[in-house]
Amino acid sequence: MGSLKYIKPTESELEILQVLWDRNNATVREVHEEMSKTKDCGYTTTLKLMQIMFEKGLVKRDDSNKTHIYQPNVSKDKTQKQLVGKMVNSLFGGSASQMVMQALGSQTTSKEELDEIQKLLDNLKKQ
Repeated sequence: MGSLKYIKPTESELEILQVLWDRNNATVREVHEEMSKTKDCGYTTTLKLMQIMFEKGLVKRDDSNKTHIYQPNVSKDKTQKQLVGKMVNSLFGGSASQMVMQALGSQTTSKEELDEIQKLLDNLKKQ
């Protein structure tokens, strides 16, 4: 995780990582079943994607059993930070506030989420 140069996961790879981050580890079948709840994709496509992700170093694979168990090899937090950083620079001209306003303006934000954001802002102001 440390010295790997950052590899930007594709949208499909991110969906697979999301499943692995939630579960901590999973077989290809488990990942496929989770993903097919929201999108139409074949088992072989999921398998191929996960093999590519293994080659890229995005996931780890335990093949001591007949069924391979996959684990994320990149942290959710770090991946989110890197993707957000890229997005702020490429889409919002380096302005984090523009990105936040765009995100909050286009979606319904719950009171709980707004409270969390307020806490974060208060902490940032104290620094």
